[in-house]
Amino acid sequence: MPTRNIALTEAQDNFVGELISSGRYQSASEVLRDGLRLLGDAMARREAELADIRNGIGEGLAQERRGELIDGEAAIDEAFRRARDKHGL
Repeated sequence: MPTRNIALTEAQDNFVGELISSGRYQSASEVLRDGLRLLGDAMARREAELADIRNGIGEGLAQERRGELIDGEAAIDEAFRRARDKHGL
């Protein structure tokens, strides 16, 4: 398994130590791997949310071109609402 040397702030190091002391994790490597997994998950959720918002805006623009759009602000609000509902935000 590849290794990396990293620098942590004192607060970060204390937090890692607390997580290990609590028995939640066995090592600093476990803490960092889990943190990176969570970061990756959050980034993927954010990208999916942005894609949904872009699609919703695209749908609204297409409706506007067809003369079906009544309220552009409502359409944008709806795109954000659908993205939040879909991704639990």
